[in-house]
Amino acid sequence: MDGTIGLNLFLVAVFIGLTAFFVGAEFAILKVRMSRIDQLIADGNKKAVLAKKVAHELDYYLSACQLGITITALVLGALGEPTVEKILHPLFDQLNVPAALSTVLSYVIALSIITFLHVVIGELAPKTLAIQFAEKMTLLLAPPLYWFGKIMYPFIYILNSSATLLLRIFGIKPAGHDSVYSEEELRWIVDQSYESGEINKTELSYLQNIFTFDERTLEEIMIPKAQIATLAKEMPLAGIIEILDEYEYTRYPVIDLDEPDHFIGFINTKELLTAVAAGRDYKVADFIHKMPHFPSTSSVKDVLIKMQQSRVHMAIAIDPSGHTVGLVTMEDILEKIVGAIRDEADTSDLVFEPKTTSF
Repeated sequence: MDGTIGLNLFLVAVFIGLTAFFVGAEFAILKVRMSRIDQLIADGNKKAVLAKKVAHELDYYLSACQLGITITALVLGALGEPTVEKILHPLFDQLNVPAALSTVLSYVIALSIITFLHVVIGELAPKTLAIQFAEKMTLLLAPPLYWFGKIMYPFIYILNSSATLLLRIFGIKPAGHDSVYSEEELRWIVDQSYESGEINKTELSYLQNIFTFDERTLEEIMIPKAQIATLAKEMPLAGIIEILDEYEYTRYPVIDLDEPDHFIGFINTKELLTAVAAGRDYKVADFIHKMPHFPSTSSVKDVLIKMQQSRVHMAIAIDPSGHTVGLVTMEDILEKIVGAIRDEADTSDLVFEPKTTSF
């Protein structure tokens, strides 16, 4: 084997490796999650900074990958097949194969070998690695791809601009890496993550509850008026203690005995009992906090936001005529996401039971 053939074989191996690099980089930056890259940047990973630049400018660097793949394929065609033919010709001459047949066989075998190596080593293997290990492959390949993109900028710009112009003629806008998912797609991703073991059944339940959360209204989760335990602002301490002993809640809505259907607010029993224990004079009315009122048809999501903003844990649900029809607490809302909440005051067994007034 002369020096020229040896050099050509070396270059064939190099360009097959370069093909693998561009193919791997192409699939890796398509597959990698930007949220994970952002997390790595927050952790101080310097390679992730370049990886984000590459993944963020998706159209540009995909064009860079395509340019690289095209160049390597052309070089392999120019070097690989003639080199293998030169190696095979002496063998066919020794076997006394006719010259015409020798030329055809050399070309077919050379084309088959180069195509096999190009497809298997240069394309299929790196593609599989990039899909299975997108994060690692992106961090590994993004830096050299970034610099290749810088060096080849004039060519990539011309090619990318031409492709963009062609797409715009047909009314298509290039998409970036920040494409969003619809709710249906997110539901599918969650189900697939559960089936593949990435999340457990509890996490699946939480996520499914979140998807249905904004579809719920107060009337679906509220405590009906008939089940609400209340205190009256005129109630003596003995009566209050009796109610507390029966229900063991922290907050109770307060009514006026003259208007039993009207809820004037709620009291926090910890504040009241602290005053009693300290021997201070007190009146139930002094401990009443305002309680917001929402239509029973209100979205649970909107009610939660407003309760957070006003820093209250309890609200009244009213019908269109303004009459009280139920009560909702922050705990009732949160239970729709995380399931029943049990605190130290619950004396029931491990079977979680929703509370009927407050938390």
